[in-house]
Amino acid sequence: MKHQWFKKIGWVYVPLNIIGWLITAFTFLICGWVFYIIDRHSHSASDTLWNVFPYAVSFFAVRHWVASNTCE
Repeated sequence: MKHQWFKKIGWVYVPLNIIGWLITAFTFLICGWVFYIIDRHSHSASDTLWNVFPYAVSFFAVRHWVASNTCE
């Protein structure tokens, strides 16, 4: 039986139940925390964005993979 944690609407995966919402919330929280940690030591906006980009892409890629494998 396939779990249905997300629903695909266009290009976006929308959470359907509590597990989907927890995964989405965790992704945004960890990205925000990484942004805060990197921004403390950055000297400019571009410095922050260049250093946050690899982490954000990685976290959202994992969320996308989970969502695509658990959608209806």
